[in-house]
Amino acid sequence: MSNKILSKVSLITAYTICFCLSLTGPAMAQEPIKVGFVASITGGASFLGQPEKETALMVQEWINKEGGVKGVPVQIIIEDSKSDPSQAVLATKKLIESDKVVAIIGSSTSGESMAMAPICEAAKIPMISMAAAMQIVTPADEYKRIVGTFESPRVQRPWIFKTPQTDTSAVEAIYAFMKKKGITKVGIVTVSDGFGSSGRNELKRMAPKYDINLVADEVYGPKDADMTAQLTKIKTSGAQAVINWSVGPTQVIVTKNWKALAMGMPLYQSHGFGSKQNIELAGGSAEGVIAPLGRLVAWNKLPTTHPQYKVLSRYATEYVKRTKAEVSTFGGHGYDAIYMTIDALKAVGPDKTKVRDFLENNIKNWPGTGGVFNMSAADHTGLDLNAFEMIQVEKGDWALAK
Repeated sequence: MSNKILSKVSLITAYTICFCLSLTGPAMAQEPIKVGFVASITGGASFLGQPEKETALMVQEWINKEGGVKGVPVQIIIEDSKSDPSQAVLATKKLIESDKVVAIIGSSTSGESMAMAPICEAAKIPMISMAAAMQIVTPADEYKRIVGTFESPRVQRPWIFKTPQTDTSAVEAIYAFMKKKGITKVGIVTVSDGFGSSGRNELKRMAPKYDINLVADEVYGPKDADMTAQLTKIKTSGAQAVINWSVGPTQVIVTKNWKALAMGMPLYQSHGFGSKQNIELAGGSAEGVIAPLGRLVAWNKLPTTHPQYKVLSRYATEYVKRTKAEVSTFGGHGYDAIYMTIDALKAVGPDKTKVRDFLENNIKNWPGTGGVFNMSAADHTGLDLNAFEMIQVEKGDWALAK
């Protein structure tokens, strides 16, 4: 072939490459879609925020390896709230005003999430909390209306969603299990923070529905180091069981106190007990503790035909492989929130209002780690008591409660 022909061929090849790059280049060069992520990475609730952060980093890699959102990469901007509502507020404002995120996921605790919600509402940006309290998604007036009734909310904060099962559903799961066991007299002990106060309200509100008589109602502070006095009162109250509603170190303290007092009644914990670390920190005292937990902690005990099995097995296996740490329900809440956001972005693009509308109207029969979600205008959680399994600590591990 002559040099002249070779030159023509090379020229045509060069033009072809340039033309192809002109088609693909702009898409590849697009700015990433930014999603905000606020978590309690340090501070008192770091046992929640650490697995959530690790999950966000892992899932971001998965999403971008799989092509992002229609070829556009996703950037999850992670902010540490330091387990402090005021820091969560500052992080939220930064993400909205400086980073221009399309949605915000967070934070880890109910108190932080309730502080963030008004900011996201005012900015009209969708927020998906990784915390449990019903008040995160329920307006104050609506929550006040249903107190003293068995009603579910009919109104939700338009821009606020969450992935953990509600405290109401957790309470109902415990009470339904107790009813099967013939337990009717119960003592409750709760922490005086946002999560504990909300749980206490729901424990009191739902008790008559299940013919539960609350014979003791004790409260302690989030920094208290001993709850022996409160548990002693419950022990002498005629209660057949005790329910503790808190998350973090206080759960372990109550568990140790319960064991030391030999209370002679079962201890039920809230759905905030879903970390193997709680069992380890209790040092054997947790044996026999019962809690309503998402299926993530017992995923390998489910039939492979279960609608959540595929999601749970992938997440749990890959998380353990990556972090060398036990999987917890808390990281799962982050997983669900991220993938809901990604599904919305793939369907409607980075339009905040359309993302909000998708979350409310299109998360139907959606299998996540926390359950099979069905959101609606009247339910921005999308789960009920059927999202739980009653789990018991047995030989230092999780087992299905009998």
